[in-house]
Amino acid sequence: MTDPGTKRIYLDYAASTPVAPEVLLAMQPYFSDEFGNAGSIHSFGQKAQAALDHSREVVARELGAKFNEIIFTASATEANNLILRGAVRQFLRNKSSETKEKSRIIVSKIEHESVLETARDLEKDGVEVVYLSVNKEGFIDPGKLEESLNERTIIVSLIYASNEIGTIEPIAEIGKIIKDFRERSQFRYPLFHTDAAQAFQFIKIDTNDLGVDALTISAQKIYGPKGAAALFLKEEAQGLVSPLITGGLQEARFRSGTENIPAIVGFARAVELIAENREGEAERIRGLRDYLWDELKRVKPEIELNGAKEEGLPNNLNIYFPGEDGETLLVRLDEAGIAVSIGSACSVKALRPSYVIRALGLEENRATSSIRFTLGRPTTKEDLDLVISRIKLKLK
Repeated sequence: MTDPGTKRIYLDYAASTPVAPEVLLAMQPYFSDEFGNAGSIHSFGQKAQAALDHSREVVARELGAKFNEIIFTASATEANNLILRGAVRQFLRNKSSETKEKSRIIVSKIEHESVLETARDLEKDGVEVVYLSVNKEGFIDPGKLEESLNERTIIVSLIYASNEIGTIEPIAEIGKIIKDFRERSQFRYPLFHTDAAQAFQFIKIDTNDLGVDALTISAQKIYGPKGAAALFLKEEAQGLVSPLITGGLQEARFRSGTENIPAIVGFARAVELIAENREGEAERIRGLRDYLWDELKRVKPEIELNGAKEEGLPNNLNIYFPGEDGETLLVRLDEAGIAVSIGSACSVKALRPSYVIRALGLEENRATSSIRFTLGRPTTKEDLDLVISRIKLKLK
């Protein structure tokens, strides 16, 4: 157990972030004073609806989207399921019964579990899934993607920036490839979706420049509350996607159910705060990340980086520690008051070697000997100095 007097240092911001004080302040009235249902006509409902509308405007503006192109969900996982399953469902509904060819979707081997497991589940229903390989730094080959496109392809879903290794994919380039394919084939498909949950806080996103039809962001990754996320769904693509949750037709029919107004208001405030200082914070965090890497190299020169440092998220370091067992090291570091990860928080309890690191073409022992450090808004150089001094004592 950690000594009660030991300062605990959190370096797992890719898993979750604390709610910013400004976000909490914005949320508070909607738990008690302004508790109305946005679907009600009376004044209580009207105030809730006004808050919902304002929040949608904030998110839409930041993404370069239209007001009606933002669909609020309870999580990025739900948003990813909505676009993948909803696109497949609508495509199959419109498909001629005489057509015998399998429908196809394309994902990469390093997607978040909410995309990969959804793809595998759809595979059980007869959908063909193309799993694109990546290179040793985690980059998708746009040429291989282009080769995989055909007129049976319903949707391409590729992560913007890896939650495990931080690699930032060439989404705009891929968007152009897909647009050109659609123009050549005179076909409305495939849709193009990217999970930008990790990318959003560090990369200014304009959905028009990216050429995406759908994009996912999450509140809990940007110092907002858990329980709120959003799917951008381009107006022209909305007729190609079916809802998963039906009922009262909330969220333009795509996500029925009473909206979580406090969480959505908090989400929108978190988006505003990110937009105010995205570039400056990215530069600050990058400097701290590079400092941590340089100092860890001094402590253990044989360590190696998983992923792409220069073309990766500024807060992410996924490090291979030769001779160390990742799970054991994580526990030892937690005992020393340092919270890090051995992979995605969504799969770490299964104690499996990281499938992302394996997808880089690296050995299983490297996957089992790697630790992910992700820095955040509260991280300071003094924190990192403590981390470095404690790690010295915990390595073999």
